[in-house]
Amino acid sequence: MNYEIPDLNLKALFLGSKGENVDLFKELLLKVVDEHVGWRQNYQPQDLPVITPYDKSSQSFQDTADHMRSVFNELSSKLRTESLPWHTAGRFWGHMNSETLMPAIIAYTAAMLWNGNNVAYESSPGTSKMEEEVGHELAKMMSYKEGESWGHICADGSIANLEGLWYARNMKSLPLAIQEVAPEHVKGKSEWELLNMSTDEILNIMEQIPDQLDEVKAHSARSGKNLDKLGRWLIPQTKHYSWLKAADIIGIGLDCVEAIDVDSNYRMGIGKLEAKIRELAAQNIPILGVVGVVGSTEEGQIDHIHKIVELREKLAKEGIYYYIHVDAAYGGYARAIFLDENDEFIEYNKIDEVFKKHSIFTDMKLKNEWLTEDIYNSFKAMSQAESITIDPHKMGYIPYSAGAIVVRDTRMRDAISYFATYVFEKGADIPALLGAYILEGSKAGATAASVWTAHKVLPLNVTGYGKLMGASIEGAYRFYNFLKNRKFNVNGKVINLYPLTKPDFNMVDYVFNEEGNTDLVQMNKLNYEFFNHASYVKGSLYSNEFITSHTDFAIPDYGNSPLQFVQSLGFSKAEWDRAEKVTILRACALSPYAHDEEVFAEYAAKIEKAIHEKLEDIYNEMNE
Repeated sequence: MNYEIPDLNLKALFLGSKGENVDLFKELLLKVVDEHVGWRQNYQPQDLPVITPYDKSSQSFQDTADHMRSVFNELSSKLRTESLPWHTAGRFWGHMNSETLMPAIIAYTAAMLWNGNNVAYESSPGTSKMEEEVGHELAKMMSYKEGESWGHICADGSIANLEGLWYARNMKSLPLAIQEVAPEHVKGKSEWELLNMSTDEILNIMEQIPDQLDEVKAHSARSGKNLDKLGRWLIPQTKHYSWLKAADIIGIGLDCVEAIDVDSNYRMGIGKLEAKIRELAAQNIPILGVVGVVGSTEEGQIDHIHKIVELREKLAKEGIYYYIHVDAAYGGYARAIFLDENDEFIEYNKIDEVFKKHSIFTDMKLKNEWLTEDIYNSFKAMSQAESITIDPHKMGYIPYSAGAIVVRDTRMRDAISYFATYVFEKGADIPALLGAYILEGSKAGATAASVWTAHKVLPLNVTGYGKLMGASIEGAYRFYNFLKNRKFNVNGKVINLYPLTKPDFNMVDYVFNEEGNTDLVQMNKLNYEFFNHASYVKGSLYSNEFITSHTDFAIPDYGNSPLQFVQSLGFSKAEWDRAEKVTILRACALSPYAHDEEVFAEYAAKIEKAIHEKLEDIYNEMNE
């Protein structure tokens, strides 16, 4: 790109809640279709068309075309009737989905016409290069060293998390394999010391024995050996369910996965983490790895990654080392808001100056409400993790499916690589060799084109995605402040609204409770019924004026971490023990429009009215 990227206007980047940018959308879409067809026509122009005017004039051709039109009419009807209105400026406050970037949609559509398969370079030279670029861009966004790190797109965050555990499992097992194949490189080390070698130590040894690499890998966890020796995989209670699947599939087993208690703000308790590690070490059980979450899927909270890193440094001096994976499937793109126009992490005392320069946040009071030093330091410390999950199809505003993983050291790929001779040649000097280093096989080149295009339109720093992240967070805080201290008078009763906790990111959780109610089961029922009325469950989606999502914080998953919130609403510990859960309403604030004060104010009045009507319907149904 040979021109300077302008000061970006987010309203130009989306189709619009009412399709306001349809002309621009059609212009670009028609352009890519015309250019694709021109490409077909210009390739070997001496070849005559195989579909002739005679073919197109035949009755069967016309009947087939009409049949296709009829099917598309049916498709359109189903989509318009049964789809959720992610696109709205202020009606949808629910699941983790949203309006997607117009350039990403058009790029995906364009690249589908070429149908590249990014498993191997020879089947997708164009989009394979794009994916390689995207991997490096995502690694750079994490402040990984350029030229030494690597990343790629995968189907989703679950696959990326599985790869993260795959890396950790194989890396942790390599010292035991080296002891068998090249013992002189780990001479004098006990098994405990082998299982607590740092990732850098292991990679440096592997680099010294390139000719024995395949043999070492054959004796690693890949063989099925020593899986029971690798130790525990520690995750917070707020973990994504994919970690249990990953432990099952990867062979370490669910018994090796342990959840660490979170605090009342739903962040991993670092004291609890240290206590668990020391308890396990006393039993001679190593730590395979620790997962920190940046953007938990139910609460949107951010674990203190810097404290997880500091704890590792502290314990490493005592001979205990663990792999760190950051599950930033949801919150990973938010790191862009902390990178200046040169992709350098902004100093904390210069944040306001840089945000003002690039028009991040229209209301700095909301920025100050959101940004704490802990959040800042957590994002900064992500660069110290071995691997990170990031989903473009979440905060990247990219169409599904587009997950991604980045690794701090490109040499780590050797721990998991496979080479299929019919797809690629080991050692060949071509971009990416994606299929050799990833879990998946065939994969859409269109996804790579979509993410690549979005990154070119919106750079992964404060000049691009930082604007979009700021808008989302600002919209979340407008909604959070709208909910606080709000009451509804319904059929002679007062219904109070209570946010769960101050958001670390853009997820806003909340509950309704009838004033004076001390029955937690009854409150849970009220909130579940509200979800029914504010979702696909009851009535027509087309006419639903406020849509939200819900979840349960139950003792089996959360222990007593919700107890403080429950007690703040007037419920007793005995009532919590009886109900064993609290039903939460959940709003992922992804609208790229709701940060605007005037836009939000307009929709806030509509939201309040819609909520009141739903509560009236619920209480009327209760009294029938």
